[in-house]
Amino acid sequence: MAWSHWSLDRVVILFVGLAYLFIWIQVTMSHYRQNFHNKAMWAPVILAPLICIIAVLSTLLNSNGWFTAALLCFWLGAAAGLIGFYFHFRGVGLRVGGYALRNFLMGPPIIMPLLFSAISVLGLIAVYGG
Repeated sequence: MAWSHWSLDRVVILFVGLAYLFIWIQVTMSHYRQNFHNKAMWAPVILAPLICIIAVLSTLLNSNGWFTAALLCFWLGAAAGLIGFYFHFRGVGLRVGGYALRNFLMGPPIIMPLLFSAISVLGLIAVYGG
């Protein structure tokens, strides 16, 4: 397997897949710490390794079927991150004191779900741009 023959979009999709491995570790630890009190917390925990596996397979196998599956996963990841942002932002407001700065610092991280979406959008850019 010669890396010099890989297109940029293929390398970016591989990077996105591997990035979801690390995101999965973080989101699993964070949601486990909160005892998965909302069923929606399972979405990124299940979706992140799925995106990881499919994105890595799509780059290694280099077939249209796998790239189509990766495309679908990237759209799901982008949507899941936006939904997570809603829950995290709402979670900050439900804390004592509402949307005070200290609640943004100590409450659910509102940027993490946006990162989940942003990495998927990077994958979408690679798929559509390639």
